[in-house]
Amino acid sequence: QVQLVESGGGLVQAGDSLRLSCAASGRAFSGYGMGWFRQAPGKEREFVAAISGRGGRLDYADSVKGRFTISRDNAKNTVYLQMNSLKPEDTAVYYCAVKVIYYSGYAFSGGDMDYWGKGTLVTVSS
Repeated sequence: QVQLVESGGGLVQAGDSLRLSCAASGRAFSGYGMGWFRQAPGKEREFVAAISGRGGRLDYADSVKGRFTISRDNAKNTVYLQMNSLKPEDTAVYYCAVKVIYYSGYAFSGGDMDYWGKGTLVTVSS
């Protein structure tokens, strides 16, 4: 089992930046596909970004392209989400998730991940 702990959420103003972190347990972290998802109040959970085990593949939702950057530090078993130019519509609980085994071309955006964190709240005021 992989445990995930998110941190870095908070209350910011529109245009500000935040960096979310997700620390993962497990010795095979560098092989895991990692993703960030979010769920706004009253809405379904949606895909935000994903990164392959060695970081060679990056996927983004259209709504965050050019503003958010996903990265990982395999030595620290941590994945990050740098969020710039935040908008009120980015307000949501952000979840980190892991796909332990996946094939090349796997659609992380489908949300079929193996383990999930408890989430961290990001609130963007206008």
